[in-house]
Amino acid sequence: MGKTNIHYSFLEGVNTYFDKAAQHCSFSKTLLEQIKVCNSVYRMRFPIRVGNRFEVVEAYRVQHSHHKSPTKGGIRFSMNVTQDEVMALASLMTYKCALVNVPFGGAKGGVKINPYNYNPDQLERITRRYTAELVKKNFIGPAMDVPAPDMGTGPQEMAWIMDTYMAMCPDEISGYGCVTGKPISQGGIRGRVEATGRGVYYGIREVVNNKKDMKTLGLETGLAGKRIIIQGFGNVGYHAAKFFEEAGALIVAVAEYNGAVYQEKGLDVDKLYRHFQKKRSLLDYKGAKNIKNSLLALELDCDILIPAALEGQIHKGNAAKIKARIIGEAANGPVTPEAEQVLLKKGVMIIPDMYLNAGGVVVSYFEWLKNLSHVRFGKIFKRFDEASYNRLVTTIEKLTDKTLTEEEKKMITRGAEEIDLVSSGLEEIMVIAYNQIREKWRASKKIDDLRTAAFVSAINKIGESYEYLGIFP
Repeated sequence: MGKTNIHYSFLEGVNTYFDKAAQHCSFSKTLLEQIKVCNSVYRMRFPIRVGNRFEVVEAYRVQHSHHKSPTKGGIRFSMNVTQDEVMALASLMTYKCALVNVPFGGAKGGVKINPYNYNPDQLERITRRYTAELVKKNFIGPAMDVPAPDMGTGPQEMAWIMDTYMAMCPDEISGYGCVTGKPISQGGIRGRVEATGRGVYYGIREVVNNKKDMKTLGLETGLAGKRIIIQGFGNVGYHAAKFFEEAGALIVAVAEYNGAVYQEKGLDVDKLYRHFQKKRSLLDYKGAKNIKNSLLALELDCDILIPAALEGQIHKGNAAKIKARIIGEAANGPVTPEAEQVLLKKGVMIIPDMYLNAGGVVVSYFEWLKNLSHVRFGKIFKRFDEASYNRLVTTIEKLTDKTLTEEEKKMITRGAEEIDLVSSGLEEIMVIAYNQIREKWRASKKIDDLRTAAFVSAINKIGESYEYLGIFP
């Protein structure tokens, strides 16, 4: 995404938020320090043949917290990968999992390459070699550390990781659970691809349905008619845009690294996505206004701004120009601590990343459970449920002397498929987590924003885990 030209340490930013929240927690300084720091950092360098030459690839895997096992976190392929960034992302994963009550410690991985510079064979060699390095050091396994997709990776890379792990650990009966985000045919789960975007939708929908909070912001409740700007039109941004569009919101602008487009009456998300896939640019979409400097799109008038790209996109240099009333952090760390202070003084509500983009790890948790149980969700009960519902409908028809149409019967008696259970479970978790955060925020006069409330909630859950283990008094 666009470069900010402002120095920003992602890890320092995360730790700044942590320190602010820690003031509201009653744990000892020693325990708080243990929660804050990364437990294990593995930095590796390995050679890969590319054509007629060799390249040395730099890569990382960070396990932030072992208060729960296994640790969990994605792997990104990007030239921007640094140890600082991977440590920050691993930290956020710990707090994120605690916040939504998913029983993982946080982890993250990164390989410092531009995936677009390599053909599929070369990417496969890099992915498999990276996995082999993780296996050798016990940094991967269904009970140890479970990677997932992130920026620059997807189901194909996860399949290579799983296959490499299984080849090196042939006695692991639940080996498919060593990684999530796999293709369906390789033990993946339906709904994983759109999970983060769907979670963003559920989270923001819950926020805007609160009448009291919307009145404070000067907005009506509900998503219908809300003007939304999305930065980043990859997997997360696209799916979030689709769900908001279906709910009646207007996607007035979308930004990518090489430009943005704006349309006051609302963009057609699918048509824009097809244009983007074909042209590799949003610019020159029919009927929309071009914005060549994509960062300027963040400053347009809207109700909700959703940064779904890189960290540090809203900073002290542009925070005062942001016109949105709500910022939903679909990306990790898109708002710097300095920018947050400016925005909070303006009365902007910021929905924190550690909550809002948790949909991916929630559905990854479901996939991991599926791999450990060796049973697809819905497989056992679907037909039994349908038969029970059919008997119920037949009984009611006899008692009332009324007959439903076949379409009505199908709608009422349909048993839950895997995708239905995944979506329902994700919705339940996102709704419960938000209301827990909001309750902590509104119950304390000392906590003045949702992010601090989210960190306090996460820290308390992690701290209690350590105390029950008897590690800290």
